Amino acid sequence: MNKQSNTYTIIYSVVLVLVVGILLSVVYQALRPKQLENISDDTKRQILAAALITPKTGESISELYSQHIEDSYIVNDKGEKIASDVNPFDVKVDLEVKKEPAERMLPVFVCSTDNGTKYIVPVYGAGLWGPIWGYISFDSNGEDIYGAYFAHQGETPGLGAEIEKPAFQDQFKGKQVYGSDGIFTPVKVVKNGQEPASGAYVHAISGGTITSQGVQKMLDNSLQPYTAFFTNLSKEKP
Repeated sequence: MNKQSNTYTIIYSVVLVLVVGILLSVVYQALRPKQLENISDDTKRQILAAALITPKTGESISELYSQHIEDSYIVNDKGEKIASDVNPFDVKVDLEVKKEPAERMLPVFVCSTDNGTKYIVPVYGAGLWGPIWGYISFDSNGEDIYGAYFAHQGETPGLGAEIEKPAFQDQFKGKQVYGSDGIFTPVKVVKNGQEPASGAYVHAISGGTITSQGVQKMLDNSLQPYTAFFTNLSKEKP
């Protein structure tokens, strides 16, 4: 075949594309299990971070997760455990928060810590430039926040991205959200000098107003459906 002909050029290009495509597919399939494992480990790390558990250098995330997460299940907005074929770990929180509270699957992770049992729940919302998410852990009394972890997809470094820093997250420790009276009290995210006269609050990120507002809306929307569950926990405590 004439290598200078258009036919040769077309055939050569098609074969080259097919070969490269097959090689890329083989590589993707070979690396996919490791990618999924890394994604899973990162989620486990975030869940543990909400309970103030940080892996030491060289420590396996999966082993640490298995050591501390004693149980996990799904509840409804009435606080009842529900049977589901879906693993609580695999619940798509980004989709659930768009549903009415009565229709949501609400994951709960029971965590054993040096300070007792903690209950961890996921939160998901929107920042300035994209999604924000995280996990909130509560004390066994079902009322007070024990720890918080937030992450983002593309918030501005030095501004909205500060939600992932301890300086912001640590403010949530000890804030009361649920009470035995069955009332949900949102944590307000406010600017310095605009502190409310009553109710739990944290200070917003300077220069990150929209992201800070996004955190408050995320917590309101994600945590309110858990009110019955945590109220029941509170009532069970002496």
